[in-house]
Amino acid sequence: MAETITLFLSGDVMTGRGVDQILPCPGSPALRERCASDAREYVTLAERVNGKIAAPVDWDWPWGEALMVLDESEPDLRVINLETAVTTSDDYAPKGINYRMHPSNVGVLTAADIDVCVLANNHILDFGIRGLEETLRTLRRAGVRHAGAGRTARQAWAPVAVHTTAGRALIWSMGAESSGVSPRDAARGGRPGLALLADMSTSGADAVVKRMLRARREGDLLVASVHWGSNWGFGVPGAQVRFAHRLVDGGVDIVHGHSSHHPRPVEIYRGRPILYGCGDLINDYEGIGGYERFRDDLRPLYLVTLDARSHELRELRIVPMQSRRMRLRRASAADTRWLRGVLDGLGRDFGTRVDPGGGGALVARPDRGRE
Repeated sequence: MAETITLFLSGDVMTGRGVDQILPCPGSPALRERCASDAREYVTLAERVNGKIAAPVDWDWPWGEALMVLDESEPDLRVINLETAVTTSDDYAPKGINYRMHPSNVGVLTAADIDVCVLANNHILDFGIRGLEETLRTLRRAGVRHAGAGRTARQAWAPVAVHTTAGRALIWSMGAESSGVSPRDAARGGRPGLALLADMSTSGADAVVKRMLRARREGDLLVASVHWGSNWGFGVPGAQVRFAHRLVDGGVDIVHGHSSHHPRPVEIYRGRPILYGCGDLINDYEGIGGYERFRDDLRPLYLVTLDARSHELRELRIVPMQSRRMRLRRASAADTRWLRGVLDGLGRDFGTRVDPGGGGALVARPDRGRE
């Protein structure tokens, strides 16, 4: 048995809309947005600020230099929040912004050797139940496991079990209304949908823990992947902090939070990592103004290494990437310093410091001076 287990965790991977249009098999570009009627308009915006994209690009294009980072790090598990329906369905949900990727572009996920897609988010049902069912079929055929959505409530709340040389990991996915998830999208009985986290109270956290402990075998690593909170802003609501702490108190080893378009604080609580917001990793937001102060062009990769037996954190590395022409590249030294300053400042309220980690990476660790 290996001594450690390393997970690559990411925030939102939004391969629909403009990203889908530059891939080898683009779907219909038709949109029903207030500001855009054609997904190719987002490609034009990106090209206007960062240069021409020679579409069609290969499936590995959006990942860019992140693939080299991942291959060098050799994580045991690669987990992303897939915030895009993979479908040709035209059953638009009436929400104003809808993401879909053509099923023939699923190679963009296998190109990065993604092991698990968590799906309990506010865009996975953008094209209705028909779109969700096609998404599930497409992922299954591609050999990409998923959690957080299913044809029944039981399936939606079931964990993904992944066997590694360091033991078995169980990954749950759940989405809260605070992220824009609609209660209408919840899986109920035999109705397809997602795992809705309807209650973030103490009793709600305890119910999640109870569900997780029922599935756990001795030695299992437990991961709770939670889509929660607003898109913008560095603050973390107290309800999220209390909920995350309660999960860890109950036996959860990693809390993997996402929804914000930029990273939020990291906390190391009782030797377990809590990522309150991983930020976006892949999207078509280049050229869209209004939130420049959050630097949403910076896209972090999170590499979490735990002791294989005790599951205590050994290392939490953050590798800053930057999106240019819808492709990830290593962030500059100056941008890495900026991100480090932000995360270090935010982390102090959570007893966490973020230091340079060598090789252009950052390392989050407990701030011993505040213990």
